[in-house]
Amino acid sequence: MGHSALVDHQSTLISRLLRVEDAPVIAELYVANREFLAPWEPAREEGFFAAEAQRKIAGGLLEQHAQGRNLPHVILDENGAVIGRITINNIVRGAAQSGSVGYWVSQHANGRGYAGRAVAEIKRIAFGGLGLHRLEAGTLVRNVRSQRVLERNGFERFGLAPRAINIAGRWQDHILFQVLNE
Repeated sequence: MGHSALVDHQSTLISRLLRVEDAPVIAELYVANREFLAPWEPAREEGFFAAEAQRKIAGGLLEQHAQGRNLPHVILDENGAVIGRITINNIVRGAAQSGSVGYWVSQHANGRGYAGRAVAEIKRIAFGGLGLHRLEAGTLVRNVRSQRVLERNGFERFGLAPRAINIAGRWQDHILFQVLNE
């Protein structure tokens, strides 16, 4: 794809393709951010937080990436440390040319603009090199900070999906956003 290491020209943030070797660091981040991420993510079994589980997850994501079904990136701070993940999931070609964006940033890096810059960068990759027409994202109704990140990046709210996703152990409503490559 040629987009495995792209610099956001608005800052020193670099987003790059996930590597299996990132698994131990991602596992550490999940452990350190377990309570912080819990309200926004599916309920996780204990094994999920182990480096070996994260290695398997990374391997699966990279397999899907090789098939053109997703684009899994890590978010790096200005020192090159992994501080989160951003992925375009469920890439659909043909008439749709679309994908769904999901992301998270570690609590210690939260509120510092990393998520917004990562979304801006992944949007440029999606509409540039990947040639997608549409990106979708969803947030829990109460996740106002993530909604602001999306809105600042040109995403518009287009609907509400009642009890659409099981987050934190219960079915919850999701606000749906999209941005089009016009």
